[in-house]
Amino acid sequence: MTHKREIQGVVVKKSGDKTASVLVTRYVLHPKYHKTVKRFKKYLIHDERNELNEGDTVTAVECRPLSKTKSFRLKKIVATGVK
Repeated sequence: MTHKREIQGVVVKKSGDKTASVLVTRYVLHPKYHKTVKRFKKYLIHDERNELNEGDTVTAVECRPLSKTKSFRLKKIVATGVK
């Protein structure tokens, strides 16, 4: 049994059919100034039932590559965004 990576972020865009773009924020310590700074990365995740909307907070789990840039699948919706 292998360990699958899990990411949590906010949906920033519906990117075509069954795909959403998720912005993941992480906090790292700056090597020189020893201050906590934000780092951002966007991931494409697979949404089989097209249930995501912009602003939703989601958890995604790593899976086999579904396309050239898509390697994460929706696990659950943590919170819904404002409409």
